[in-house]
Amino acid sequence: MDFKRSDFPEGFLFSAATSSYQIEGHGFGGAGQTHWDTFAATPGNVVRAEHGQLACDHYHRFEEDLDLARDMGLDAYRFSTSWARVMPEGRGPVNAEGLDFYDRLVDAMLERGLKPQATLYHWELPVALADMGGWRNPDISHWFADFATVVMERIGDRVFSVAPINEPWCVGWLSHFEGHHAPGLRDIRATAHAMHHVLTSHGRAIQAMRALGVKNLGAVCNFEYAAPADTTPAAAKAAQLYDGIYNRFFLGGIFNGAYPDDVMEGLAPHMPSGWENDFELIGQPLDWVGLNYYTRKLIGANEGPWPGYDYVDGPLPKTQMGWEIYPDGLHHFLTWVDQTYTKGLPLYVTENGMSNADLIGRDDVERIDYLNQHIAAAQRAIGDGVPLAGYTFWSLLDNYEWSLGYEKRFGLVHVDFETLERRPKASYHALARALGR
Repeated sequence: MDFKRSDFPEGFLFSAATSSYQIEGHGFGGAGQTHWDTFAATPGNVVRAEHGQLACDHYHRFEEDLDLARDMGLDAYRFSTSWARVMPEGRGPVNAEGLDFYDRLVDAMLERGLKPQATLYHWELPVALADMGGWRNPDISHWFADFATVVMERIGDRVFSVAPINEPWCVGWLSHFEGHHAPGLRDIRATAHAMHHVLTSHGRAIQAMRALGVKNLGAVCNFEYAAPADTTPAAAKAAQLYDGIYNRFFLGGIFNGAYPDDVMEGLAPHMPSGWENDFELIGQPLDWVGLNYYTRKLIGANEGPWPGYDYVDGPLPKTQMGWEIYPDGLHHFLTWVDQTYTKGLPLYVTENGMSNADLIGRDDVERIDYLNQHIAAAQRAIGDGVPLAGYTFWSLLDNYEWSLGYEKRFGLVHVDFETLERRPKASYHALARALGR
């Protein structure tokens, strides 16, 4: 790597992230069914109809995986809790085995000197709640706050930080408008309701955790740099709208008490009743904000209905996901979020990494280069005065990449999905050398 730990401020946290459904194995431990189970069981939704019933079997192998995190020299570990593992029906009875698992997991992190960075929800909605409308139902904010209370009554005294929901854009837009993730809808009314209710749920969960005395609460949003695909005014307007939907909508709700005007031109007729009155709930004070960043998109205009834009293939080198490699976007968002919304609040890079067609014996130079470029962009942001407090790599392990199944590999550690053997990649070893004390 082109950096070393001493290049960063004292107390700067290096971490790696995972999520529950992607690694744990959802087919045991008393976990309830999720909308990802039913989505994956529907032909055409997921590559080879692959699912998360076994995944990386982290449920049984978490000690080994946390040893890998410790031995890499990490300071922290970002994990998520599964709503359906803790509360199989989403409401009511608690699965003691599931709650005990997260209790043991947090203790195991602390035993290894890893600060637990918790995310309550990383996309695995209990199917019983999906049957009731899921994120379209305004009552979900109360259900989610109850789940937050159950989890944090058990582990809230030992976690370093908590974010309620990972990547609201994916929960709202990608899953309800573009249909690529569970529940796989393509409906603008469902989208408007989900995008708003993910924020009311965020706010109510923050309230519930504050009431318990849980400290260091934040929000984690994902960002994509939107650039016009050509020099026409129509492309510039389309890229600006894409930026509004992806990058400005959720932070606007949390920090400005308003949604962007350009986005509301399309969503306002479909919003839930009384949405204008929810911003006090949505805007609960936060202690930090996390940014997930991977790529940029080139946006062109079309003459179809709102939003009237197209994704255009770009010229830059791409990852296995087909995502352009654009580290300047990370610098842009760190400085822009600080100046526009958070104004001095600590920021974290809560996800950054690349998918690559990894083969054992390869030198992993593409991932090392990707991380070097993005870490350098973060260092520039720190030099510009951004209060960046940590950097989190996605992901510790190769895992279940949602609708793309198991073939897209983001891990610093290779997982053989036949034998479940873990083998650290060259990028893991390079980071371990850089992070050595």
